Amino acid sequence: MHLLGYLFDPGDAELAAEIARIRDDRVIRARTMVERLRELGADVTWERVRALARGEAVGRPHIARAMVEAGAVATIDEAFTPEWIAPGGRAHADRYAPDPVRAVGLVRAAGGVCVLAHPRARAYGYVAPDELIAELAAAGLAGLEADHPDQAPPDRAELRGLAADLGVVATGSSDDHGAMTGDRLGAETTAPAAYEALLDAASGGPRRSPETR
Repeated sequence: MHLLGYLFDPGDAELAAEIARIRDDRVIRARTMVERLRELGADVTWERVRALARGEAVGRPHIARAMVEAGAVATIDEAFTPEWIAPGGRAHADRYAPDPVRAVGLVRAAGGVCVLAHPRARAYGYVAPDELIAELAAAGLAGLEADHPDQAPPDRAELRGLAADLGVVATGSSDDHGAMTGDRLGAETTAPAAYEALLDAASGGPRRSPETR
């Protein structure tokens, strides 16, 4: 599950500590997957994966790109299969993640708002149950990502209806991961009214003055 946190106070001590724990665990997880790939015969190195990340947090897309460069797979999509680094795959490693209800609470306590990312990305086997979404909404979830490249029109319509029923905002995102994917910035967007609603629900992040709203 991916939760998007917006407009929170970056100086909030409890949230900052949790983010640091998540970030540090990403390195441990990525290194573990590289080691497993090498055991499986893929000539992938940690140094190359870090270089591809270009100073950002290392994630599976960087590992997948290194796999393509090494000739272990032909495409990035092929890397994200049970043969390799998909959940449950031969080289996959789990990572630390906070309980989602707690995560929503942390962002809210820091003055921010949370949006649930791509709840119906079926192509990746990712479907968030309505019951869980309702539980998150009760805990303070501010929105659902309805317009996303990996969500079909029927699912988008369903999510808009669910958002209305739960009293949360329907947002959009292109989920751009750079040149390694085909979905670039602006492929999907958030409606101005939804953007305003998120601003109104937040209290901790940078805000516009009334004169510019």
